[in-house]
Amino acid sequence: MNILVTGTSSGFGRLTAESLAKANHTVFAAMRDTAGRNAKAAQALGAIPNVHVVEMDVTSDASVGAALAKIAAHGPLHGVVNNAGRFSMGVQEAFTIDEVKSLFETNVFGPLRVNRAALPLLRQQRGGAIVNVSSIVGRFSLPTLGTYAATKFALEALAEAQRDELKVLGIDVTLVQPGAFPTEVGNNGLYAADAARAEAYGPVAEIPQKMGEGLAQLFGSPMAPKPQDVADAIVGIFATPAGQRPARVLVDALTGGPVQALNEAHEKLRHEMLAAFGLA
Repeated sequence: MNILVTGTSSGFGRLTAESLAKANHTVFAAMRDTAGRNAKAAQALGAIPNVHVVEMDVTSDASVGAALAKIAAHGPLHGVVNNAGRFSMGVQEAFTIDEVKSLFETNVFGPLRVNRAALPLLRQQRGGAIVNVSSIVGRFSLPTLGTYAATKFALEALAEAQRDELKVLGIDVTLVQPGAFPTEVGNNGLYAADAARAEAYGPVAEIPQKMGEGLAQLFGSPMAPKPQDVADAIVGIFATPAGQRPARVLVDALTGGPVQALNEAHEKLRHEMLAAFGLA
């Protein structure tokens, strides 16, 4: 298959691009600033057989359009992995509206933009798959993670509706829900800028630091979750026969039990809701 993966400069995206290439797929590894700060990452990925590095900023219509035009010149497109995203953390009141808009621009409008550009190519094949990298907090929100969780809730809603819309065209849509993993996602995270407002919350404002300390301890232990597990899950989705790919794939061996229970209950109740609207 020819598969586009966004956000491949590091983390899940880079591992996914490498793993799909090793599984004999042709990968279009998209990232920003391939001639600048991501030049080393682009060069390293581009040296891997079956990988073509593509310049793409998912927040730009022009950049996404230009990238898809280059990909189309190589032949049919069979799959998309919407991985590009940005983390955020902080007391909700301490974020400015523009900060939250920028977060949604990457995490929500980015996948919308990429899908809109890629779907005409997928529809030409009358088949394919779209994989959206969500999060366990796309199912529940936590204090100081509200802005990030909101983007993942939105992504889950969009993907769920689109799964039913594209089914008739033979295109599968799957959400991947990672738990906490040691990746570079926090290095480029968005952290609430208005420290004075955050201070008014007392111990609540200390949650990000305490959570970070707990995760650092976990990631330094023998029990540390492996980011490769997420890449392997995505490879497994593309290896699954068309029409049989699951709606959601949870990748969280440590705390995934409650999320799995939510997923299972959701599927049952959603089927009942679809039936009530005559859409079962």
